[in-house]
Amino acid sequence: MEKEEIQIAGRTCWIYKAEQPDFLLIQPVDSHDLEVMDKEVAAIESLTTKHFVLVAFEVKDWQSELTPWAAPAVFGKIPFGDGAGSTLSFITDVLMPALQKRQACGAETMKCLLGGYSLAGLFALWSCYQTERFQGIAAVSPSVWFPDWVNYAENHTPRAPFVYLSLGDKEERAKNPVMAKVGDCIRRQHELLVTQGISTILEWNNGNHFQNSDGRTAKGFAWLMNQAQ
Repeated sequence: MEKEEIQIAGRTCWIYKAEQPDFLLIQPVDSHDLEVMDKEVAAIESLTTKHFVLVAFEVKDWQSELTPWAAPAVFGKIPFGDGAGSTLSFITDVLMPALQKRQACGAETMKCLLGGYSLAGLFALWSCYQTERFQGIAAVSPSVWFPDWVNYAENHTPRAPFVYLSLGDKEERAKNPVMAKVGDCIRRQHELLVTQGISTILEWNNGNHFQNSDGRTAKGFAWLMNQAQ
């Protein structure tokens, strides 16, 4: 698969492009994600026969750019910001139009899927309540323990027809009492999606939050492509 690094509106983006793709996969990434991105793309290819373009874009301030509202620090001393709206606007108003101008990256003609890991998974999940631009959402080990998230999900309607959820089976054993709520929170999230008529799955992976992020994310994107017609 062809790989290209470009700048779009001051953000570094990495494009993995197959011939005649039917899907556009978009993923916010940090330095760790970038280290395993080639492995993730290869894993996706091994799990589906669908052709796709994956566009990963750099997020520098993980705890500000991916969270929908301000909240106190849960780990460390850095509080959460409210930058998710600006990040979503970058995707829909800047990134997707820029990709539309590039050959074989037609965001208007391909089914668009948004996915991410950890706080990026929460961001992807939040985004599906904001816009109908995405055919599917891959919320992989999402930070649904985030303060007031479950209450938000209980009072809003998702706008994407397909949502993939997953969690490591040891994540709810975290020593941090807020993060230890993640198991109950994701079960509730899945229950809500089912009740709301969304095509969804909750998949449990072996291990804690820091294991096999590339393989887990690949499974999410592949599931979405295999579900979509």
